[in-house]
Amino acid sequence: MNKPINFTASKSSGASLCVLSVGQCSYDQPRITALINNHLNVPVDEVSSSRDAFQALENKSYALVLINRVLDSTGESGHELIENIKRKNGSVKVMLVSNFPEAHTQAVSLGALPGFGKDRLQDPSTVACIKAALGLQ
Repeated sequence: MNKPINFTASKSSGASLCVLSVGQCSYDQPRITALINNHLNVPVDEVSSSRDAFQALENKSYALVLINRVLDSTGESGHELIENIKRKNGSVKVMLVSNFPEAHTQAVSLGALPGFGKDRLQDPSTVACIKAALGLQ
């Protein structure tokens, strides 16, 4: 029998901020990490699968979870992961990483914050988007 997974969103008062990045490819993950580290000075933990994401969320509080549209190493659906995370705890902030506008529309309908595309990692609006999600405005 599987033990239920319980996790909580990071508390903004006094908690150190950390981002969980799920399912990015080996090219994009370092770029996302560098963007967040360099512009926001926030650490990023990386996992490759839904299972690893749930384990990470069970063990640590994250201020934001960035989820690839299709998890690179497993082929899992990022939308499904968003839906499952939000079902477990609706207060966990999640954001889709995708170049496809229709994928963002679907993610937002599942409870995600508006996300960004990998093709916009150099755009100042991407930093602003992540900064707002982290409550650093």
